[in-house]
Amino acid sequence: MNAPLRRGACPGLSAPMPTGDGLLVRMLPIGTVPLTAFGKLCAAALEHGNGIVEITARGSIQVRGLNAASAPRFAAAVAALGIAAQDGVPVLTNALTGLDREEIFDAGALAADLRGALARGGLGARLAPKISVAVDGGGALNLDAVSADVRLRAQSINGGVALGVSVGGDGASATRLGVVAPANAVEAVFRLLAVIAERGRDARARDIVATEGIEPFRSAMGESGDPTLDSRLRGNERREAIGLHTLRDGSLACGVGLPFGHADAASLRELANAAGAAGSSGMRAANARVLIAIAVAPGKAQAFVAAAERLGFIVRADDPRRKVVACAGAPVCASAHIAARAMAPGIAAAAAEMLDGARTIHLSGCAKGCAHPAPAALTVVGTSEGCALIARGTARNTPFAVVAADQLPTALADALREHRHV
Repeated sequence: MNAPLRRGACPGLSAPMPTGDGLLVRMLPIGTVPLTAFGKLCAAALEHGNGIVEITARGSIQVRGLNAASAPRFAAAVAALGIAAQDGVPVLTNALTGLDREEIFDAGALAADLRGALARGGLGARLAPKISVAVDGGGALNLDAVSADVRLRAQSINGGVALGVSVGGDGASATRLGVVAPANAVEAVFRLLAVIAERGRDARARDIVATEGIEPFRSAMGESGDPTLDSRLRGNERREAIGLHTLRDGSLACGVGLPFGHADAASLRELANAAGAAGSSGMRAANARVLIAIAVAPGKAQAFVAAAERLGFIVRADDPRRKVVACAGAPVCASAHIAARAMAPGIAAAAAEMLDGARTIHLSGCAKGCAHPAPAALTVVGTSEGCALIARGTARNTPFAVVAADQLPTALADALREHRHV
């Protein structure tokens, strides 16, 4: 097993990261995880870790509470399951890639080509650990909420499909460069990542745009990009992964959320059993901390949803728990000053009536803001002095007040009432 990674790195199965509750490992599955393998993954999390499993904002699966002796055993157990997972630079795709009847482009095939090219080219070793590429096939579940260093998005243009290219942000904030033909996409991504690599192992696309502007990336695109069509690109309507989605074969995908991004492995095994009883073939991890049961029989979907709700999972997109984003917090994270995740249910209940529309609350154990780098209506940051409150900002912005932890639910509710525009 490799030495533990530095803070800010991405902990893989063979390189776990130390946290407050032991070692953490992460895997980013490709496609559907068969139900049998998913159940055995949960069993391994119970046997070798503390039984806490997380789904991240990007759709990775994290297992907590491992130790120096158990982490290699967990890695070996998972390797034996044959779950397809990414290694190297993450190439993210829509949660229902290859199954979605609304997808206009095979994002999965392009993502596989990109992964292969990056592995052969060795470029990943020169990039920051959290560099990522997003490939959006234009389906029902888009990747607009996911930030990436390089983004490709399928668009219908002139009776065909082109890929809009942007860098350094999510679907709204990324800087657009133009469009490329699918045949030129791998080369274009390689050139853009090379621009980042040339600036060192800590460089990110958003920082390059902020300090040098767009020209380094536009020059790298060269003749493979066509900026003249960029103004014609428009975003797709964003849909929630939680709920029912019709697949190409007429079966359903059923998405359920993990409250505050985590669940115990025993409950997840029961969820998998319920999915199997509903005819499902497997699970997919989706961005926004969601699990999707694939190929559920239409007549059995409601039974699965009811079972998921009984197990404590989120089955409605308007559930107030979806409006509160919380990191693991203390004592799980050694950097945290507050027990963010433990506080989250009370915060969600206290602020439920005011968390409408796009308004969210971000609970961050420290100023790093790992769980939600984007601005939130209200952000709470744990500090040595108490809970710092920030309006319309991120964990790194200046607070308007600092309150004690036991005063937080009331303070947040008051702030939401007084600042209804946040």
